[in-house]
Parts: sequence; C-alpha cells; structure tokens
Amino acid sequence: MGEFLLLMVSAILVNNILLIRFLGNCPFLGVSKSMDTATGMGMAVIFVLTLAGMITWIVHTYVLTPLELEYLRTIAFILVIATLVQFVEMVIQKTAPPLYEALGIYLPLITTNCAVLGVAIINIEEGYDLITSIFFSFASACGFALALVLMAGMRERFALVGIPKAFEGTAIGLITAGLIALAFSGFVGLG
Repeated sequence: MGEFLLLMVSAILVNNILLIRFLGNCPFLGVSKSMDTATGMGMAVIFVLTLAGMITWIVHTYVLTPLELEYLRTIAFILVIATLVQFVEMVIQKTAPPLYEALGIYLPLITTNCAVLGVAIINIEEGYDLITSIFFSFASACGFALALVLMAGMRERFALVGIPKAFEGTAIGLITAGLIALAFSGFVGLG
C-alpha cells in the first residue's frame, strides 16, 4: 500500500505529467480560462487517461507482445485513446451540453493529447503491472487536473487585476504556467 501511495504522490506532485514532464500543454493553456471548463476537462482526462492506461496495458501485454507486434504500439494506443475519447465526447454531449460547448475543440483533442499517450507508454516502459498501471494513470490524470484547476483559478483572477497590455492573453498564461511548474519542482525531494 505504501508503494502505491508513493507512486500517487510522485505522479501528482513530483513528476506531474503536465508541469514537470511538459506533456499536454495545448489543452492546458486552451481550457484553463474558466474554472468550469477546467474542471470538466480535468474529469474527462481522468476518465480517459485511467481507462486508456488500463486498456493499453492489456492490449500491449496480451495482443502486441504475444504476436511480436510491439512496433505497432503507438498506433494501437492511439486507436484505443481515440475510441475512449469518442465515448466521453458522446456522454458529455448528451449529459452536459453547456460543458460540451465550452470545451469545444479541446475535447476531441484529448485523442492527440500527448499526456494520455505519454502515460500509456510510460506504463509499458517502466514495466508496471496492470494494477500499478491503473494507479499511475489515475494519479497522472489527477495531477493533470490539479494543474488545470490551479491555472484556471489564477486566470480567472487575472480579470480582476490590471495586467500590462504586453502581458495579456497567451503571454501571462505562459508566464503563470512557468511559475506553477517552478513551484511544483519544489516537490522533487518527496519522491
């Protein structure tokens, strides 16, 4: 149990997939303008990344490896991720149309989100078993969601303060992302 707790803390804080490994920056900067969309995207990523971690491990272990087709890993993983994202997109469109509209293009972009593919590949490269892969995938997704919500909270506050014209928009977003990443690098001694 202690090993899983350490893995979770490491994936969420120490080796945050977004702020330390720099995977998944496009939706991070695009969706983090409001807390509602950031929360919705965070939940979608948690669902997709956790299931993708589990299913890609199963596909790699029980299909690709026995058939000696490991060289098709990336293509197979992208197909699994695309299928999961389509499922999530349909569910969100039916259950929460305003969230679906707010997420816009960023929801289908989870398919090509390098954080999702990166975690699936890390699970295989690190030699994790199925349970560890699920824990790592879930924790990585929680770290992604945490960073997304922190960024959204800060960007909502930017509307209340005077930001110099040269720093408005993307510039302040990148500066803030860099400062959050710097703060998260302070957790390096924990893992």
